[in-house]
Amino acid sequence: MKKFQVFKVVFTSLAFIFFFSSCAIIKDGEVGVKRKLGTYSDKVMDSGIQTFNPLVSRVIKISTQTENLEVSLDIPSKEGLTIGSEVSILYNINGRKAPDLLRNIGTDYERNIILPVFRSAVADVTSRFFAKDMHTGERSTIEVAIKEQMMDLMDGKGIEVEAVLLKSIQLPRSLATAIESKLEAEQQAQQMEFVLEQAKREAEQKRIEAAGTRDAQLIIAEGLDSKILQFKSIEAFQELAKSNNAKVIITDGAMPMMMDEGSVNPVINQKVRLRNQ
Repeated sequence: MKKFQVFKVVFTSLAFIFFFSSCAIIKDGEVGVKRKLGTYSDKVMDSGIQTFNPLVSRVIKISTQTENLEVSLDIPSKEGLTIGSEVSILYNINGRKAPDLLRNIGTDYERNIILPVFRSAVADVTSRFFAKDMHTGERSTIEVAIKEQMMDLMDGKGIEVEAVLLKSIQLPRSLATAIESKLEAEQQAQQMEFVLEQAKREAEQKRIEAAGTRDAQLIIAEGLDSKILQFKSIEAFQELAKSNNAKVIITDGAMPMMMDEGSVNPVINQKVRLRNQ
């Protein structure tokens, strides 16, 4: 009886072990491919619990999420310089082509195909550009060209390159100094052009203001004849006549002239002296 219980416990344990070892859990963002006796199945397992015979089979899991492969390498330029760089390769695996990928390339597809193709493409593309282009707007052009060349070389392999990013470019010290000096000179030239343009605008504004003032004076001068001036003078003196202060108005018969009390006395005194002489 005791032997039977021991056997039962052992059998139950083995059954549990066999059951759990014959199940594979495929997560979201993964696919599974069954390999039976060394041969990969054409059927792709989606996320969930998948069963298989652990004695003759196993399930290979492959991520279909976006992966970031970071690479540090020296790249050539058109003028023959060697430039240090850090690059990120963003890629993903086409789950429907996972069986072919495993058959033709294997599970270490990053080392077997992605990196060799990338090194070839980046050397070919960057050798067509000057080193200074990698620090300007041409960088995006270089990234796109590398990506497209990689996709051409890996067409049909089940690997899709989403982007190639040149994160860090380390130019030779002499070239970096020369580029910085050139950029500084260009900025100074642009600043000088701005100052000159601003001075031209200010001079033009002053010229326009002066022309406006001159035109206004010409218009006023053209409209002021002797009769208008005489009429305006009469209006002004009519208003002044209402004042209680003493006023002396001297006229030659055409244009009256007003003098206050302080200025009249010296004139009278002068006339008296002239008569006495």
